[in-house]
Amino acid sequence: MRYTLSSLTKPLAIAAFVGTMTIAGMFNAQAQSTSPTLYEQLGGKEAITKVVHDMILNVAADNRINHFFAKTNIPHLQMELVTQVCEGTGGPCKYTGLSMRQAHKGMHLNTADFNALVEDLQKSMDSNHVPLGLQNQLLAILAPMQPDVVHQ
Repeated sequence: MRYTLSSLTKPLAIAAFVGTMTIAGMFNAQAQSTSPTLYEQLGGKEAITKVVHDMILNVAADNRINHFFAKTNIPHLQMELVTQVCEGTGGPCKYTGLSMRQAHKGMHLNTADFNALVEDLQKSMDSNHVPLGLQNQLLAILAPMQPDVVHQ
C-alpha cells in the first residue's frame, strides 16, 4: 500500500525535516539497531542525492508549484534536502539549516502545494526504482513536517 499525503497527515505533528523535534532524536533508536538503516537501504548519500536531484527536476516541470522556487538557489536547496533526508534516514549527515517553519514562513503554502511536492518526490523515487516499502518509510518520516510547511 502506498501512503498518500492525506493518509500520512492525520493530525501528525509534522516536525519539518528539522522542525520542533530533532531528526537525530527521532532516529536515535534506529541508529542503535543492528539492522540496516533506511539510509543504507536507500543506497546511501549517492542514491539520496539522485532521488532529490530528480525530484527537483520534477518540481521545475510542475506548474502547480514551480513558481515557489523561481528565486531559489537550487544547488543550495538540493544540498539542504539531501542533508535532511540523509540525517532523517539514519545517515551520517547533520542538518544545520533553517527549521521548516522558518524556511517556509510567509510563503502561504497550502495542502495542495505540499501534496504536489510529495507527488514529485514519489515520481522521483519510482523512476529511481526505490522499492515501495522504502518509499513509504521515507514518506512517513517526512509527513510530520506538513504543519510547519503549510500555513493556510
